[in-house]
Amino acid sequence: MIPYVRQFDFTYGHRDQVSPMIQRVIADNPGPFTFTGTGTYIVGRDMPGAGVAVIDPGPEDEAHLHALLRAVKGRTVSHILVTHTHRDHAPLARPFAEAVGGAPILAARPHGPTVHASDQMDAAAMDEDDDADFKADVIITDGQRIEGDGWTIEAMATPGHASNHMAFVLREENALFSGDHIMGWSTTVVAPPDGDMTAYMASLDRVLARGFSTIWPTHGPAITQVAPFLKAYRHHRLEREAQIMARLAAGDEAIAEMVPALYAAVDQRLWPAASLSVLAHLIALVDRGVVAASPQPVLEARYRIL
Repeated sequence: MIPYVRQFDFTYGHRDQVSPMIQRVIADNPGPFTFTGTGTYIVGRDMPGAGVAVIDPGPEDEAHLHALLRAVKGRTVSHILVTHTHRDHAPLARPFAEAVGGAPILAARPHGPTVHASDQMDAAAMDEDDDADFKADVIITDGQRIEGDGWTIEAMATPGHASNHMAFVLREENALFSGDHIMGWSTTVVAPPDGDMTAYMASLDRVLARGFSTIWPTHGPAITQVAPFLKAYRHHRLEREAQIMARLAAGDEAIAEMVPALYAAVDQRLWPAASLSVLAHLIALVDRGVVAASPQPVLEARYRIL
């Protein structure tokens, strides 16, 4: 069982000091993909004139913009970092940058063609859709360091949830801002074609090998028991793969047949997302030569064990 972390105290729009160098402001955009809402992180000293970095400004929301401006008042925003370009993370970056005097926006390269779980859901659940208008001022790459006023952040490529997903390491606290790659309240949606299960598992192993003290997801509270949590997270993915193989062995040929059995205990609003996660597993199995897809590995295909 994954030791989920779901309980924490917060007030929407309020700046909370969550570690010596980190403050967090949570946007009021709760939902089936965002949990309690988007957590925007401010990295740096809480003192007048200090230079800070802001991670994942969040959705296009006027109240959240004003909350962030209150949270950084009296300090200088030197960098704005975006983990990936989904609409619950990126759209506020440009309005916030303009409001604080033009701080540069840093993110990974643009993604390739993408389908998200929310493409099959109603408009109220569109937070996982992509921000097509997002443009970074600076493209960052894996291992690149961003230095500020008493802090050092390292970019860590973590593709899988999105092909352009970038996590950020706060070296002074051995902490990882994991975006949506790792979340304490839920597993992560991996939605092909932009989402890739093979890449996701490789990224997960890479994070585990780093030995971080704390993980700060964009949604939900911190993960402090990092190694046990990540091992359980990884085991869950391997177990899901085994369950898919078992459904195939039992005679299921279509993803639509598997999902009700595999996700019987899950909110049915998330079944479209679950379908895409099953597809991601099946694509990985096809790539490894374990499963065959007819005519090709897509949602509507028929699958069988080789």
